[in-house]
Amino acid sequence: MREDWSPEQVAGWLQRHGRLSISHETIYRYIWQDRERGGSLYQHLRGARKQRRKRYGRYDRRGRLAGKRRITERPAEVNTRRALGHWEADTMLGASQDGPCVLSMVERKTGFLLLGQLDRRVSAAVNARARQFIRAQRHPVRSITVDNGTEFHEYAQLERTTGTRFYFATLHHAWERGTNENTNGLIRQYLPKRESMAYLTQHDCNRIATKLNRRPRKRLNYHTPEECYAG
Repeated sequence: MREDWSPEQVAGWLQRHGRLSISHETIYRYIWQDRERGGSLYQHLRGARKQRRKRYGRYDRRGRLAGKRRITERPAEVNTRRALGHWEADTMLGASQDGPCVLSMVERKTGFLLLGQLDRRVSAAVNARARQFIRAQRHPVRSITVDNGTEFHEYAQLERTTGTRFYFATLHHAWERGTNENTNGLIRQYLPKRESMAYLTQHDCNRIATKLNRRPRKRLNYHTPEECYAG
């Protein structure tokens, strides 16, 4: 449990490697029995610390950007997930709108994650970290799909310096960046909402990304994103 894998991931990995045939339901039962005995295994589950809040209608303060390249203009190969090099990106807030936060970038085919520490949620910080990530990759970063946040409004600078093409999802259509949204949910196990990220370093972000990249995924036939991206 120290790797924070879900019971389904544990069962799938064990079966793929011929270690043990066990259902994830059996593992769940064991975890809840352990909790009733005062154990702490349940704390490693993704939703253990999740708190739900009612969301009411709010004014959308995100900026509009003329001339942006829409998601409907993406090449067909991006949608099929058959080719490496097409990513989704987002920023995740800590305790405040303007303070320290993180940039998450996820490769669509493999789910491979890059997580970057940001001092502020502004275009300059996002561009600097994204440029660093793009240039460090073993595979070309052909495209990145983002939301409509103002922190991505200087995307043209990244396109000029890296050759990566940016696409913007439809406003209020989070499912168009489903890979990123799902991965952000996994990251929240380590970086809960409304908790300060002032303490966070890039080393911390790398550690979290490594943990998630080494977690087997059902859609990858219980291989890990790290294995699939490296291959």
